[in-house]
Amino acid sequence: MHEGYKLRIPELIALKRDGKELTDEQISFLIDSISTNKMQPEQIGAFLMATYIQGMSTKETTKLTESMRDSGIKFEWKNKQNIVDKHSTGGVGDKISIPLAPVLASLGLKVPMIAGRGLEHTGGTIDKLESIKGFKTKLNPEEIIKIVNKIGCVITTQTEEMIPADRILYAIRDLTSTVASLPLITASILSKKAAEGISSLVLDVKVGSAAFMKDIDSASELAKSMVKTGNEMGIKTTALLTEMNNPLGFMSGNALEIIESIQLLKGDGPDDCRELIIAQGAQLLLSSGLETSEDKAKTEIKNKLKNGSALKKFKQMIVAQGVEEKFAEKICNEPRVLIKSCKYNSQLFLEESGYISSIDAMEIAQFILDNGGGRTFMEQSINHNIGVELHVKKGDFYDKKKPWATIYYDDEIDVLKQLKNCVNISQTAIQKKDRILRKII
Repeated sequence: MHEGYKLRIPELIALKRDGKELTDEQISFLIDSISTNKMQPEQIGAFLMATYIQGMSTKETTKLTESMRDSGIKFEWKNKQNIVDKHSTGGVGDKISIPLAPVLASLGLKVPMIAGRGLEHTGGTIDKLESIKGFKTKLNPEEIIKIVNKIGCVITTQTEEMIPADRILYAIRDLTSTVASLPLITASILSKKAAEGISSLVLDVKVGSAAFMKDIDSASELAKSMVKTGNEMGIKTTALLTEMNNPLGFMSGNALEIIESIQLLKGDGPDDCRELIIAQGAQLLLSSGLETSEDKAKTEIKNKLKNGSALKKFKQMIVAQGVEEKFAEKICNEPRVLIKSCKYNSQLFLEESGYISSIDAMEIAQFILDNGGGRTFMEQSINHNIGVELHVKKGDFYDKKKPWATIYYDDEIDVLKQLKNCVNISQTAIQKKDRILRKII
């Protein structure tokens, strides 16, 4: 384009509509126009649909992500090498962020985790933490910096000052059926993580019936897009593809998942959750350079879970974020106090004994959603008490005289009709498999 040429939004939309690659300048101009309200909603919708249909190159995706990051404030840290984070694409019972952040902080890393709320069947980290009375999830940038520097980790929502372009784009993507676009997903996730000022990132890309990505090929494609873009931006990025047909851990639902997170921080809890904490944490220890051996990194994490260091960091973090110290002490010692206000709990039984071949994570998510423990639109309030506690996992032998699950609810329901088609039983032994399906670097 000749010198003095003025960029015009309709022309840029047409370029992308026709499958052309946009320049860095053009992408920066579009994102600046979006974040300063100079682009009409109709034009934003047209740009998103053009991108959804035509896609973007890695170069375009990287510039889109950088421009979105630069639309708001960015955190700057001393010793940036030790600033790390993780992101999960979301699933049922996925509480890994909650124990992982304090584990990493106990090892000397710093985690400025910007997390989200749940929508539809995926639970949000922020919703789970809000089941702790007094926990403040809306922090300003100064508070985030102070807590990270003092404690080593924080889990908070996106501030008003961060990535305004993403807030606008995300809302319109939902309205225009352009959510499932690889470059748009990549830019939305990584712009938030890049604004945190991190040097290393591990991605947990869920695969299966209760995940956004239903099969390993589409999950691999998304993981590769995010890993490539993250590394292009100077963030050491790796991805783990993990199974999400069956719920993660024993507990699903906001308060229940905090209870299980505390159990994990005490060195107990389910093996599949511990597997992901150790694998993701080890990856960040290696990426940051704090460890050079994967085996040693995993051993360090196991030790911090066993010796109480990680639990101590969790308690310090929740106190720093507004929880009264005595109550923090109490829930760390007796986490089930968090579910004390729940009106009802009922045990569920199956008609036959046998090996558990599958537990449908979507059925469990639907129970939580139907009873008020999830939301169908972002402004909806939720009941933190609602949830499902499993007593068996895939591969376990089940005795029909014992309950396979306990459900927690606050309004009277017909218990016999709940989760009727959730579990499949086999009369032959089922091999237990690791949650981690693939690693992408």
